[in-house]
Amino acid sequence: MSLHKGPGDPEERHLSVNPFYGEANPVGGMTQAPPTHRLPEAPMSPSTAYQLVHDELMLDGNSRLNLATFVTTWMEPQADVLMVECRDKNMIDKDEYPRTAELERRCVAMLADLWNAPDPSTAVGCSTTGSSEACMLAGMALKRRWARRNTDRYPGARPNLVMGVNVQVCWDKFCNFWEVEPRLVPMEGERFHLDPQAAAEMCDENTIGVVGILGSTFDGSYEPIADLCAALDALQERTGHDIPVHVDGASGAMVAPFLDEDLVWDFRLPRVASINTSGHKYGLVYPGVGWALWRDAEALPEELVFRVNYLGGDMPTFALNFSRPGAQVVAQYYSFLRLGRQGYRAVQQTARDVAGKLAQAVEKLGDFRLLTRGDQLPVFAFTTAPDVRAYDVFDVSRRMRESGWLVPAYTFPPHREDLSVLRVVCRNGFSADLAELFVEDLSRSLPELRRQPHPFTRDKGAATGFHH
Repeated sequence: MSLHKGPGDPEERHLSVNPFYGEANPVGGMTQAPPTHRLPEAPMSPSTAYQLVHDELMLDGNSRLNLATFVTTWMEPQADVLMVECRDKNMIDKDEYPRTAELERRCVAMLADLWNAPDPSTAVGCSTTGSSEACMLAGMALKRRWARRNTDRYPGARPNLVMGVNVQVCWDKFCNFWEVEPRLVPMEGERFHLDPQAAAEMCDENTIGVVGILGSTFDGSYEPIADLCAALDALQERTGHDIPVHVDGASGAMVAPFLDEDLVWDFRLPRVASINTSGHKYGLVYPGVGWALWRDAEALPEELVFRVNYLGGDMPTFALNFSRPGAQVVAQYYSFLRLGRQGYRAVQQTARDVAGKLAQAVEKLGDFRLLTRGDQLPVFAFTTAPDVRAYDVFDVSRRMRESGWLVPAYTFPPHREDLSVLRVVCRNGFSADLAELFVEDLSRSLPELRRQPHPFTRDKGAATGFHH
């Protein structure tokens, strides 16, 4: 969640109220214009309050045309109804809402089976508000396990976490909040994610774990989790350092099991201690749900689990917060029940097919070079061709916004700061028809872009809000 500051000392401003927003008699129903940065003195009718908020939100972008977000932007009407029915249920009140708690437990069991836990009945896990919280919980477990193994040196020794420079910003937050040194494997050449051998070389006796990304947000590519585990196996043989792996499968953990069944990345690898995913990404649920799973109880230190006498019941819990709605968990169970393995396979394959065909269409325009082709995550990144001098990717992003498309343009991290790209995320609901419209609008913008005297981007850092 963004951290917002107060408005400072702005000039007093009031919202404009249309007389027709009131009762049947426009004059009799007129309402005093409410202030924007302090509570109004008096209430207003619900229809007026609704219309004021509704009108301001019209200026937001259309989420279905947002090709920057991985988050689900469409669900079936039946899922909408279930979420409305459960939006007032507090997930923490498991005694009061035992069936909601049971659906959460079933989802954990289904994911443990999907990710090939050695014994799904002994795998432990929980729902979260998203992958960011799930990553925090997984990181806490890694640090606590390391500290327990190194009681003779901790807290004197500073723990570290090894990961690629392409990790999502939540891992930077974890290292900052929990005082862990981040050790980042940089990008090199055409390798845009972690290199297994380079990661192993960064590890030492203070490494709490290595994070592997199944689906990088920068370009949609999978990191080689099996190769990473093999490099750490070799490291253990040489040094004795037994370093666990956490798989950040925010997106890929809900794609690979259905489309890449032969890819070994999950609990089939003994070194993989924990996995997270976002139910609200390719899990096909609206924003507000993630999942964290550990291969067994030993991987999650018992001292991190709180057993709380809450509202009359003994309840184990592992989370950063307590109260949150049960609607998204119910929607996740609905999606699992509704689609099954075959349904998820069909949905994810359709998204990958759309991504692949759209990537080919973009390449055929001649002005762009593909970095990835959407054949892992249904995501691809592209940049301008070497001979394009009149415009850059930031100019393209601005022009596409004029047609309603939100396409992120951003610069890669060290050591590829020289590379700026556009990225397209294809999700359920982004159809082949919409992809054709996207190509038409992109093609229509090119003649004017080609006539520019030079790129108009002055500050690449400020040219986009995309920073992960």
